[in-house]
Amino acid sequence: MLDAAHITRLQDQATADWHNQPPPPGPAAPPSPHEAASSPESFDTLLLAHHRANFDLWHEEDQAREPGASDSRITQIKHAIDSFNQRRNDLVESIDRILLQAAGAQDSAAPLNSESPGLMIDRLSVLALKLYHTEEEVHRASATEAHHQKNRDRLALLEEQRADLAHCLGELWQQVQSGTRRFKLYRQMKMYNDPELNPSIYTHPPPSASS
Repeated sequence: MLDAAHITRLQDQATADWHNQPPPPGPAAPPSPHEAASSPESFDTLLLAHHRANFDLWHEEDQAREPGASDSRITQIKHAIDSFNQRRNDLVESIDRILLQAAGAQDSAAPLNSESPGLMIDRLSVLALKLYHTEEEVHRASATEAHHQKNRDRLALLEEQRADLAHCLGELWQQVQSGTRRFKLYRQMKMYNDPELNPSIYTHPPPSASS
């Protein structure tokens, strides 16, 4: 079910497609857990929904650093970043739930991997975006040759890092299937979006409609 090379190709193709033809606004709808577990196509849809969250998050982060952005615009972007980041983490957990279901019963005596496959896929997603934008800098017409060379060096390092991570993900899944290693679903337990856990929210209730 988990093919690291296929995942990196999927992320690369989506990254290029979405930059050439921006996707519709709003998050992509992920399949249900049952759908994602029952077919490779639906699992790919889940992977793409997760990558879309990182894609949207990346570009909101870029806009937040625009020198002339107004305070109100920065506030708007910050709220969007929080929303995309929450969605990203929720989808990582969905990916891990599907993979745990696909893995079946795991040997409790097998060594526990400190990082789940979903978290590794999340890192691969971010690397796909870094690779795309670094490639852009290699060819940016307005930049100097020194800038181009610096980014060629960065690109080579990023490619090596992604190849290493994809290899490790593939090995982990093989070990899980053979029963020689196991993983868990690690909940992110984000607090900043929860009005019951973030003191900046629960100590500052919104003004009433009548005020």
